[in-house]
Amino acid sequence: MGIFQSIKMALKSIKSNKLRSALTMLGMIIGVSSVIILVSIAQGSAANVTSQINQLGTNLLTLNTFGTDLSLTEDKIDELGKLNGVKAVSPVVSGRVNVKQGRTSSQVTLTGTNAAYSTVRDTKVSEGRFITDQDLEYRQKIAVIGSDTAATFFGSDNPVGQYLQIDGTSFKVVGVLVSKGSSLGQGGDNVVIVPISTGQRLVKSTTINQVYLQGKNEDQMDFVTNEIKMALASMFPNKSDSYSVTNQQDLMDTMSSVTNTMTMMLGGIASISLLVGGIGIMNIMLVSVSERTKEIGIRKAIGAKRRDVLLQFLIEAVVLSGVGGLIGLLTGVGLGKLLSSILSLTVSFTPSVMVLSFLFSLAVGVVFGVFPANKASKLNPIQALRYE
Repeated sequence: MGIFQSIKMALKSIKSNKLRSALTMLGMIIGVSSVIILVSIAQGSAANVTSQINQLGTNLLTLNTFGTDLSLTEDKIDELGKLNGVKAVSPVVSGRVNVKQGRTSSQVTLTGTNAAYSTVRDTKVSEGRFITDQDLEYRQKIAVIGSDTAATFFGSDNPVGQYLQIDGTSFKVVGVLVSKGSSLGQGGDNVVIVPISTGQRLVKSTTINQVYLQGKNEDQMDFVTNEIKMALASMFPNKSDSYSVTNQQDLMDTMSSVTNTMTMMLGGIASISLLVGGIGIMNIMLVSVSERTKEIGIRKAIGAKRRDVLLQFLIEAVVLSGVGGLIGLLTGVGLGKLLSSILSLTVSFTPSVMVLSFLFSLAVGVVFGVFPANKASKLNPIQALRYE
């Protein structure tokens, strides 16, 4: 008997028991769709986190010092900016300030920095301009505001050229930032950016404990990190525990490791459903062997070989798992998109994951279909014919 005839007989057998076949495939459908949905959500979350980290800036290094005795002076910051691998340096002072415009008042995050901040932190303006070196030199009372801040105090009006009261002092708005959304749980749009000299007066502190540095080359960030640490060791002898240099790539690698572990765990949990579905296929095929014992006996009596019987039952198991896997794949993609729209989740479908889950469902059908198929092929034709 040829392979095509075996497939035809297997499909006919499945079609004759529609409800039982559908219930058997249900385990594979749930298993494959679960794998696709959970892994896609995990990968989407990883992509979302990576995007948020990238929003922090390109080739970014963050220097933090702890305590007033390790405050970074202008001379020390200039020295760091002259290192070979450093492209730009942006010192920062920050705090919370009361902002008022007309009858509207609110607390807003204040950032005092220099002109290089826009490059280092990849910050762009949608209207107006950013802080310039001239603003710093003349201690200008100007401000660049976030999109949320602009909406809060000016609504749909253009804020550029208008004034805000920041802790009782009038500041002219010269620019509005492009919205960046939240980054790692922190909103970046409800902010007021002023020249660092002005910001120090507003937060009532000249201490600079944070500096952002941009490397020249993405491939040399580890070298630049070590270069900065050596410079800091020279500036602050025996105080290595009082400062830290964070490489953006290290953060991305850590998050990538965590999300990969999470993806594997979720995929493993969902794969258990596939194994359960495989056991269901084996049980149904064993029942089918018992029900069709006399049919097997007749086929073997008229010349069917053991290979023919083995192939037929194995094909039935593979078809059940394959069709179930295909339906599960389509269901997983559909439900994933539905969850993405309803729950505002980031879902990332990877073709390799979908192909692997489908192939795994086929493999499960083969593995769990071998035992009942083998049992059917070994039946003695005489005993099978006498079976009631």
